Amino acid sequence: MVENGVRSNTIEYATTKLTDLAINWVGTQTKPWFLWIAYNAPHMTFHLAPTDLHSQGNLATDAASIDANPLPYYLSALEAMDAEMGRFLSSLSAEETANTVIVFIGDNGTLDKVVQSPYSRQTAKGSLYQGGINLPMVVSGLGVNRIGVRETALINTTDLYKTIGNIVVVSATETHNSQSFYSLFTDENVPKRDFAYSEKEHEYTNINATYKYLKRDDKTEKLYKLSLDAYEGSNLMCSALSGAASAAKMDLIAEADSIRN
Repeated sequence: MVENGVRSNTIEYATTKLTDLAINWVGTQTKPWFLWIAYNAPHMTFHLAPTDLHSQGNLATDAASIDANPLPYYLSALEAMDAEMGRFLSSLSAEETANTVIVFIGDNGTLDKVVQSPYSRQTAKGSLYQGGINLPMVVSGLGVNRIGVRETALINTTDLYKTIGNIVVVSATETHNSQSFYSLFTDENVPKRDFAYSEKEHEYTNINATYKYLKRDDKTEKLYKLSLDAYEGSNLMCSALSGAASAAKMDLIAEADSIRN
């Protein structure tokens, strides 16, 4: 473990250790605070998390057993993270809970060796398919009045910067490719992001409310109508495009070019 530039060894489970550090840090704060807990689980190398933190049971821990069926080990780490996040949230006082905005967001898609249907190894973590870039996000707490609502607006992780700024009363709502979604906490009828762009090495994708354009590193192009084909099963480029699809493709490419240039 590296803390303030100082290296030390610990045998405590990493997810638990990070939670302990977070709880202890919050307990020392005397002013309003911002905390980012960046768990490194679930992740490689696959392992069995402490059994009191998950429901996968007392599995064998030898490498051969893990390699033969890594999914329950991955799930044990996922459940352990969930349990420890719960422990952190439970540690907050009633006053802190009432005055805190909590944002949970995934890092990226599931690892290919443990990805589950409807995704595949080719459309999981490390890809620009939805299984690699369409992440879970939950926002709760102070000022969030739309309780239990599933928002369909496009949101990019860069948008967190301006949104957090708005929470702490910074007035600007957009800088470069960061667009605040703070207004969505209370109102669904507000302007929303038109495009969500992602890139990886020599390939990129751009998405609007209906379509997704993907240009692979081998220059092949794919177009999906995500509003009807959320898991990208039908590449519209395999046949003649409709007028709407053709127009959407051109808009998505133009916007991507403006970002890339």
